[in-house]
Amino acid sequence: MTAAAPSATMRLIEASTMISQGAEAKIYRARLHPPAASSPSDPSAPDGCVLLKHRFAKQYRHPTLDGALTRARVAGEARALVRCLRAGVRVPGVRMVDAAAGVLGIEWVDGASVRALLGGGAEGEVEVEERDDGEEEEGEEEAHEDGAEVALREYGLTPDQVMEMIGAELAKMHRADVVHGDLTTSNMMLRRPSAAQPAAELVLIDFGLAYISTLPEDKAVDLYVLERAFASTHPQSEPLFAGVLNAYAKGMGKDWTPVSRRLDDVRLRGRKRSMVG
Repeated sequence: MTAAAPSATMRLIEASTMISQGAEAKIYRARLHPPAASSPSDPSAPDGCVLLKHRFAKQYRHPTLDGALTRARVAGEARALVRCLRAGVRVPGVRMVDAAAGVLGIEWVDGASVRALLGGGAEGEVEVEERDDGEEEEGEEEAHEDGAEVALREYGLTPDQVMEMIGAELAKMHRADVVHGDLTTSNMMLRRPSAAQPAAELVLIDFGLAYISTLPEDKAVDLYVLERAFASTHPQSEPLFAGVLNAYAKGMGKDWTPVSRRLDDVRLRGRKRSMVG
């Protein structure tokens, strides 16, 4: 029996460059069309590039269940992105959806993650070495903050301005009743300024765990997850999180009060869990 020919989506995957792999998906850089004549031939050039997220088959799940879950998750992520786009939230544009193949194609964002720019390093890295007594060396914190300011100089921004941008985008997202589900600085990017877009933009990415909710509790949990991410990944920048909340409160308006109350409750529950272990 002749094997079935690969679909157009899978042929696109085969012609793409894999740039990372996680437990749930592989990430590729691809082109949906040839680059413009004036563009460099290097496939890493952003012109004409898209990012492909391929949720590959999981061998530990029954094929029928795996296929249904994959289709639902790809479609759900695409819907969350479209809902954000309609609400004016800066997220990657959707370029293609093939739920049956488990592939979502989105706009390529030329820039760097906020985690990297604030000195958090790559996933799993520990940037700050501690002394035997657990305290940082004198001057280490100041040097770390200066490094973030230098990294952001290319984008024409200060750390405080980035915090304001984060808070503003999260408020727009929550006003649209989209809960991200995995808010970390790794899932936020700064788009590099260009001739077409002179000002840097903050872009929220990776909506694989996103869902729709009107509940202040869910939005408060979203904020708490980000607050804990700041505390663990950017301990020197933790005070800057207050800037995120200030901008978020301004963007939420009267809807900030119920979220703020729930955030206090979520923090209390989190501290109790930490004490109990």
